[in-house]
Amino acid sequence: MSPNSRYGIMGLLAALLVFLSIPAKASNDAPAWMHAAAARTVPAYDDKTDAVMLYAEDLVAVTANGKIRHTERRAIKILRPEGRGHARRAFWYDGETKINVLHGWTIPAQGKDYSVKDSEITDQGYSGGTGELMLAVDNRYKRMDLPAPDVGNVIGWEIEQDWRPYVLQSRWNFQEEIPVREARYTLAMPPSWEYKAIFMNHLDIVPATGNNSYTWTVADVEAIREEPEMPPWQGVASRMEVSILPPGAVNKGFQSWSQMGDWYIQLVKGRRDVSPEIHNQVLQLTSGQNSQLEKMQALAKFMQSDIRYVGIELGIGGFQPHPARDIYANRYGDCKDKATLLSSMLADIGIDSYYVLINASRGAVQANAPPYYGDFNHAILAISIPKGISEAVVPASVMHPKLGRVLFFDPTDTITPFGYVRGALQANYAMLVTPDGGELVRLPQLEATRSGIHRSAKLTVDPRGNLVGDFVEVRTGDSAMRQRMALKYTKKSEDKIKPIESMVSSSLGTFAFTKASVLNADDNSLPFGYNYSVVAREYAKSAGDLLLVRPRVVGVYSSGVLERKEPRKYPIELDTPAQYSDSFEITLPPGYEVDDLPPAVDFDSSFASYHSHTEVKGNTLYYSRVYEVKEVTIPVERMEDLRKFYRIVASDERGTAVLKPVISVAAAPKG
Repeated sequence: MSPNSRYGIMGLLAALLVFLSIPAKASNDAPAWMHAAAARTVPAYDDKTDAVMLYAEDLVAVTANGKIRHTERRAIKILRPEGRGHARRAFWYDGETKINVLHGWTIPAQGKDYSVKDSEITDQGYSGGTGELMLAVDNRYKRMDLPAPDVGNVIGWEIEQDWRPYVLQSRWNFQEEIPVREARYTLAMPPSWEYKAIFMNHLDIVPATGNNSYTWTVADVEAIREEPEMPPWQGVASRMEVSILPPGAVNKGFQSWSQMGDWYIQLVKGRRDVSPEIHNQVLQLTSGQNSQLEKMQALAKFMQSDIRYVGIELGIGGFQPHPARDIYANRYGDCKDKATLLSSMLADIGIDSYYVLINASRGAVQANAPPYYGDFNHAILAISIPKGISEAVVPASVMHPKLGRVLFFDPTDTITPFGYVRGALQANYAMLVTPDGGELVRLPQLEATRSGIHRSAKLTVDPRGNLVGDFVEVRTGDSAMRQRMALKYTKKSEDKIKPIESMVSSSLGTFAFTKASVLNADDNSLPFGYNYSVVAREYAKSAGDLLLVRPRVVGVYSSGVLERKEPRKYPIELDTPAQYSDSFEITLPPGYEVDDLPPAVDFDSSFASYHSHTEVKGNTLYYSRVYEVKEVTIPVERMEDLRKFYRIVASDERGTAVLKPVISVAAAPKG
């Protein structure tokens, strides 16, 4: 039979589907593929490796009607007691997918195999993550605990699942949090179908081919070790993105961002139409506003305060927003719903806007990323800005070559004011959807002066070393947003000062507030603030007849993130560009004068700067510093510079002024 025979190819595909659907044996014995994996030799790993993936196999069979059958096989050897957690597995499915087969086994180092009984597999629904309210969702998962996950034992599972994807794309994640001895991915398709495979964070691999099937294999893939402030897993893990391309079909994988944008345009077609009710609401909200900017601000405020975030994700609803009229009538929706309704309301005042699909974590999508619909988990808007509106009023905007100036705005974010985006979205890659299709764009990074903490204090140290005084803090940008989030559901007045208590406690060992108040907690158009007064017992430390006073009273900006033995492997992702400043006046106790002061610091680099200065005027000690975060992504090759920077900051924060007793002329010894 010729390999190019239609019947030969389809016969092979049918045989593969039949093979994949064969259920496991009724006995407790693990299958042959798992025993073969268990027989593998295991290299010596360090004491932080609690398990190793002996074998990982993904079999993806595509039928002519676009249905996919995916079989996943895994075998893991437990190396240390901490590895027992790998035995708790969750297998997700929804209304568009079906789990045909799910089995689990354990091969002990000695004795007979164990298997998981069907009655031991539970079925649970998804109720939403942190901060989510899911009104209706068809995501579910089956929970399976593999038996006896003891050191030396091998645990494993096999799951066969059918789904009819909205887009013919598949992802092969072959790097794990544990080492992988061997991973294999096989794609089988009907005749004349094609594919496009792109590797991320890994060199390209040439597949083995046969009868319209393709198999990629990797071996000895190192584990991903979690590092503080590293990019999201998706941004660093090795993987392969596969777009499946049937001849002439509408439902196919994306070969370009333009194609992906076209797909989304069809999903949202007609969803932003303005209903009479929406039009009347827009008139009510904008009737007292004189400019287009004021009207846009009013509509944005309505979206942030009056439309609740609630998810309804059934079937295609995970990608397709509801019609604007329904969102308005219900007064709730998820991120893409809120973007849809705001887009509709903006259109009613003559303002164009465009969907932006983005990942809520910077670094998850890279500049060279291929178009993959599963990369994005959030939707915001790019809003056309009329001429005459100052860029300073809308700093989160860019000049687009075709659309003119557009502002990126997140209607789901109830705290960040119109004109801005929070730090996680800044310098983040996203797909902008325009009438011409989609394009990968990078959101702007705001100037450091747009976010930060500006703190001042007037303080006094008495002869016993006690410190008393008043602080004023002004917080802007993400620094204000985080405080407002912390206080969002706080009712008791005494609980409203807990965030500032926590900050002060990191600098002052023993202290008490004599008074404290919060400013502008609910008005995100104004800077957030704290005013507080403290008493810190024995702040100045005695050293014989000397007193040691730390000029940097509160605020810690140094970090020990790089103080570790292992070399850093991944970049550091900081929260947001920001500027922090402190200005402290400390009246010295009578009978003392300054004998020594900490040196001034002047450090400036491309990623950050730090400047501090301490001086004495009369009986008052003045300390000032400015710390500026310029870049939010620090590459690995700059880690040594960053470590040096943090050590310089830490040294300045520990610096002390030395006070000595004043010797009066009358008391001076006669010579």
